[in-house]
Amino acid sequence: MNNIINVLKNHRSYRKYTNKPVPEHLMEEIITTAQAAPSWINGQQVSIIAVVDSKRKQRLAELCGNQKHINEAPVFLVFCADFYRTKLASDLENKELIAADDVDVILVGATDVGLAMANAIAAAESLQLGTVPIGGIRRNSMDVIELLELPEYVIPISGLCLGYPGEDPGLKPRLPKESILHKETYNKDQLPYLQGYNQTFKKYLVDRGDKEANWTERIASFYNQSYYPSNAEMLKKQGFKATDLHKK
Repeated sequence: MNNIINVLKNHRSYRKYTNKPVPEHLMEEIITTAQAAPSWINGQQVSIIAVVDSKRKQRLAELCGNQKHINEAPVFLVFCADFYRTKLASDLENKELIAADDVDVILVGATDVGLAMANAIAAAESLQLGTVPIGGIRRNSMDVIELLELPEYVIPISGLCLGYPGEDPGLKPRLPKESILHKETYNKDQLPYLQGYNQTFKKYLVDRGDKEANWTERIASFYNQSYYPSNAEMLKKQGFKATDLHKK
């Protein structure tokens, strides 16, 4: 099998790490690979803050909901959607950054971050390192912005723990391909796939020694509430006015 495909298909999220540091030359490879990801109009709307200081990692762990693996991982990367450089380019060329008032610019930034992070994860795993993305970086985003001294037009999208794995959590089963791949038009008849996957997911949990549960129950319970509503205000404070559009 193609080695790149093999690495990607064997992805797993690691939440336990050894205390072995990540060599600088491997960090360089991972960041260079992340930077090689495609971006909208080659705008390169991504910045990565590498955090290794133990006190700063501890504070970030607290801000992310007391996730101890942030402390444990030797490196914590914070992936940001970055339009600060875009603002500087606009000022340099005497043009207004009008797009910052459009909700689409948030989608652009988040997409570019996702592409860059996917590259970073694949690169890390090809080097026998482990990772786990941390969406909780948005839980207290204004505090994160202050801690990392992020300028206007820069917003934290996701964190990424990086280090040598302390244990192998195994592969999680995925939904059947028939549920994910839609040919020509969207197939709305998804319930049979979800019901079948519930059984697969239950077996996965039981085999791991975890409490048996349905995947649909977990997902429905998670999305039965709102998360991080303060981010609307954060976006406004960082220079993005799109959150005001629904009021007009």
